[in-house]
Amino acid sequence: MSSSLLDILKYFLIALIWLFFARVIRAVWVEVRRAPPEAELASPGVRTTKAADTRRDRRRKKQAALRLEIIEPPGRRGRIFDATDLEGELTVGRSPDCSVHVDGDQFASSMHARVFTQDGRLWVEDLGSTNGTYVNAERIFEPVDLRKGDLVQVGETVFEVSAG
Repeated sequence: MSSSLLDILKYFLIALIWLFFARVIRAVWVEVRRAPPEAELASPGVRTTKAADTRRDRRRKKQAALRLEIIEPPGRRGRIFDATDLEGELTVGRSPDCSVHVDGDQFASSMHARVFTQDGRLWVEDLGSTNGTYVNAERIFEPVDLRKGDLVQVGETVFEVSAG
């Protein structure tokens, strides 16, 4: 083999090694910056009054009435997922293990996003997907509190948050 061919192969190998390390660093970065789902939103040690507890209970009942309805693509339009049915979380992705299985959506990852309730509110979180999760056409990088009328996009599938 010629010396120039060996030099080209050597640089190609070095580039592959750098790409491998960049991918590993990206995966670690995504895991590190993701907030733990069990993180408390209230400060530890803060006591609430009975009136605050009552307001929180009313807010939980109101939020529990929220649901996700598929509005795109037309073939899946109308499927509804109640937030009251969430026992912990709802996963969205192409994997058959997901609560919301979006088979045929080539832009959705196997485990793309999760929807969960915390403190009576409905949240969505991207699970490190390749194409990202969008709320109202903005890509999210941390859990986002959902409200009535919000549009959540996972791949080509669009959900609308509506009242139950």
